[in-house]
Amino acid sequence: MNDQLKYYSDRVTKGLMTRREFVGRAAALGVTAAVANSILATAAKAAGPVKGGTLRMGIQGGESTNSLDPALAASTVPTVNLRNFGDCLVNVAPDGSIENRLAESIEASADAKTWNFKIRKGVEFHNGKSLTPDDVMRTMERHSNEDATSGALGIMQGIESMAVDGDNFQVTLSTPNADLPYLLADYHLQIQPDGGFDDPASGIGTGAYMIEVDEPGVRHLFKRNPNYWDDSIGHADEIEVLALNDATARTAALQSGQVHIIDRVEPKIAQLLDRAPNVDVKSVSGPGHYVFIMHCNTAPFDNADLRMALKLAINREELVDKILRGYGTMGNDFPINKAYPLFDDTIPQRTYDAALAAEHYKKSGHDGSPIILQVADGAFPGAVDAAALFQQSAQAAGIPLEIKREPNDGYWSEIWNVQPFCASYWSGRPVQDQMYSTAYLSTADWNDTRFFNDEFDALLNSAKAELDNEKRKEIYSQMAKLLRDEGGLICPMFNDSVEGVASNVGGWIEDPNLTVMNCMAGIKCWLDA
Repeated sequence: MNDQLKYYSDRVTKGLMTRREFVGRAAALGVTAAVANSILATAAKAAGPVKGGTLRMGIQGGESTNSLDPALAASTVPTVNLRNFGDCLVNVAPDGSIENRLAESIEASADAKTWNFKIRKGVEFHNGKSLTPDDVMRTMERHSNEDATSGALGIMQGIESMAVDGDNFQVTLSTPNADLPYLLADYHLQIQPDGGFDDPASGIGTGAYMIEVDEPGVRHLFKRNPNYWDDSIGHADEIEVLALNDATARTAALQSGQVHIIDRVEPKIAQLLDRAPNVDVKSVSGPGHYVFIMHCNTAPFDNADLRMALKLAINREELVDKILRGYGTMGNDFPINKAYPLFDDTIPQRTYDAALAAEHYKKSGHDGSPIILQVADGAFPGAVDAAALFQQSAQAAGIPLEIKREPNDGYWSEIWNVQPFCASYWSGRPVQDQMYSTAYLSTADWNDTRFFNDEFDALLNSAKAELDNEKRKEIYSQMAKLLRDEGGLICPMFNDSVEGVASNVGGWIEDPNLTVMNCMAGIKCWLDA
């Protein structure tokens, strides 16, 4: 970089020159706009976080039925909202390690059965109340209560007892579990005053931002918390989250400058969008997966041969090629891939087999009436197209699959986990225990395939107690095979997270845990001057 460009870029980072002015001066020196923006991005990163401004995000998964109750978050907009106003005891860092948050330190007994979480002092809720270990325990009690219908219920059921001991929140498990901190990093477990029993949807937390406007399905506005305990987080003055469920609308909002960050860039337009001025497309592989889910306890999906027929009738390779377009890999009808520790890569890959699918369909004795698959654009990028491809490949096996297209609004409250056969997605979890406990344990509130299997539950409990990794890997392998062959999950593909980010956004990092930086882009990123 010549001295003039360095001088100009320094002035931009100090707020003494606009980005537009810099690009104009750079052009006069023979530098293209793309190179000029790259220079600015590098200079901004070196300069560190910039305070101020309103960071706007266009996110899918926003519905009129959304709530600020952490227990009920089931899609991306509510999860981003939780990250803005709340804190968990711990977070999972991008590298997979545990990051202490409201828990200042963690100690475990040698057998990983008793855990002590020292609760950070000097932290205030947005209503001025000081955080105490009792608030933590009450929060965990609420999510352990079936009446709360919490998405974290499955991972709480291994807890035998909880107590407060001075500054510590103490957990005793029914069986040892070395992964407990990962389980308590679940995004539903935002600590609330008195656990949220009085008003779970108040939006009062300890987070970096305070809720100002709550219009479910439309927009949410947050203002920076002046008393936040961690000054390394929370750079913008405001965060505005716009519910933009339509992929075309999200993309247009980013290109026009209406928003700075969008999630779920459709793979079919990702390369084109990446060539647009002032926009960068980010992608990261991880545990996320796109699925079709059947309720194992509801006809006709209570028939194992029918379930197997549908699993064999989907052309996974075709979906990866035509839907993901290189942004992902094939799935194998269980929710674990190489992103997870202790993954067994020797399990045979299930492939499309129309003849074998037809055999299982005939054996099922199904009456030939239409098998209804409910799907919406918002289920996952390309969901409707994926369903159409599934219908075609199933037709070749003589299976009468019929697609019923549903509206995005209400899909996560009225279709998913309610209707017996639908399209969905999972963002995955950091460890296998958490993924299985959240969605496949018989008693889990989010058991969206209604997979009730005593053998599987027993294996999961034994895996929790097993501290030898090789033995634990073998147990997880048995669980994967059991779910793959007997469960209601059709998992044709694992998706990369693909997001669009304006070039004036600083602080972006790759995080495989959830979309848009584990849904923390708003609190961790900033706007360059």
